[in-house]
Amino acid sequence: MVVREGDILYNDRLYLTPQDILEKEFKIDARGFRPQEVDKFLDMVIRDYTEYNNIIKKLEKDIKDLTEDNIKLKQEIRRLKGEIATTNNREIPSRNASNVDLLKRISQLEKVVYGTNNNE
Repeated sequence: MVVREGDILYNDRLYLTPQDILEKEFKIDARGFRPQEVDKFLDMVIRDYTEYNNIIKKLEKDIKDLTEDNIKLKQEIRRLKGEIATTNNREIPSRNASNVDLLKRISQLEKVVYGTNNNE
């Protein structure tokens, strides 16, 4: 099989591209297609579809986990911004973090939340 530009084969775990399936031709003998050849090809198709399903399930789980992490980090940012807003109107006791420390934490959290995805 020749891998053409644009084909995505996840870590070489898939044997077939859609084009391979489309262009597959079976040799015909006196009684029609060779059953062993057809069976072997269909086994590869089934394996690829199974692998695609596994990949999709993993990516869906990753998306769910990352979305939950993103929500938690955004909540932490809102909490810290609220903390800064309430402490800006009064003097901060020495045992609490300074405004500078809180701003640094917010900045770090914003980099994590917004740093890799600038669409928001």
